[in-house]
Amino acid sequence: MRQVLRIMTVSKTPGLRFLDATEKLFPDAIRRRFEDIQQNNDIVQSLSAFQKYGSDQIPMTPTAGRVNQQRGGGFFSGVLTALTGVAVVLLVYHWSSRESEHDLLVHKAVAKWTAEEVILWLEQLGPWASLYRDRFLSERVNGRLLLTLTEEEFSRAPYTIENSSHRRAILMELERVKALGVKPPQNLWEYKAVNPGRSLFLLYALKSSPRLGLLYLYLFDYTDTFLPFIHTICPHEDDLGEDIISKLLDLREPTWKQWREFLVKYSFLPYQLIAEFAWDWLEVHYWTSRFLIVNAMLLSVLELFSFWRIWSRSELKTVPQRMWSHFWKVSTQGLFVAMFWPLIPQFVCNCLFYWALYFNPIINIDLVVKEVRRLETQVL
Repeated sequence: MRQVLRIMTVSKTPGLRFLDATEKLFPDAIRRRFEDIQQNNDIVQSLSAFQKYGSDQIPMTPTAGRVNQQRGGGFFSGVLTALTGVAVVLLVYHWSSRESEHDLLVHKAVAKWTAEEVILWLEQLGPWASLYRDRFLSERVNGRLLLTLTEEEFSRAPYTIENSSHRRAILMELERVKALGVKPPQNLWEYKAVNPGRSLFLLYALKSSPRLGLLYLYLFDYTDTFLPFIHTICPHEDDLGEDIISKLLDLREPTWKQWREFLVKYSFLPYQLIAEFAWDWLEVHYWTSRFLIVNAMLLSVLELFSFWRIWSRSELKTVPQRMWSHFWKVSTQGLFVAMFWPLIPQFVCNCLFYWALYFNPIINIDLVVKEVRRLETQVL
């Protein structure tokens, strides 16, 4: 009891100074009450947790406050600073080493591809495509020649692609190239170059409202985005072991088993779907995929804390109202951004994109630590 009073009186407010005066005027009553409290272990633990929380929040003196602040947050602040430095270095690396978005093959007509660009397109189909790299180079296959090749020519010399699955994969991708006139996007940066607005929208939608974001993909971007997504995170039994590009090219309708697995994760662990999708891209986007996976884990923890607060406060009846408010908020923000999108500078969009990609995980680490401390105080 005295410990609690000592913590409370440091704020020097009139009400709390009154408690200090009460302790001096009625020492016997305070002593008896203190002895009763000491016999109750639950109350003792709660008071200890309250004292710890008060010590972290309110410095006893200016000097002690600085010491306490350094002791409580020095290590964690150092970790956040280090992670921020890594994110900045990674961001500078991408800006300096990655070619301009306008120079990507997704913006260059296939008929104008050089022999080296054809090899780049071929190698992005999967690790197996490297088997045929030298054959394409020896024939100096450029974009115009590529458009004329047929399955029969691929199966005989000088290409000699004997594996029928490899031939089908090359021909299927070649048909997409012919239909689009350019290379379809096959990684994050190419997708962002082709769809800057949609990539920014999906990045924030999957972060703040993953269920609505995935529902949007199902309703409005089923063939190009949703089908590759579900085939990647919930692959068919026949597709196990296939590379990521082969899964992206799979446009078959999902089986009931795939839908069942997807709906379970969609309902209870939506961020796990994003983490699994990023996991399959580790070889393509080494550090970026890891940032996405960590962020998905942190967002899952924060969502669990939100549900715990609702449950502990007996506010389950407010869930439908909260869901509707959230839906209305997200829809309004999306509509607002869509209306003013043509007026937003590209530099601002890139800053928002990279902020959500690399800096949000660092912010979420801080939020998770605060939730853990708050939960520790409430439980004790």
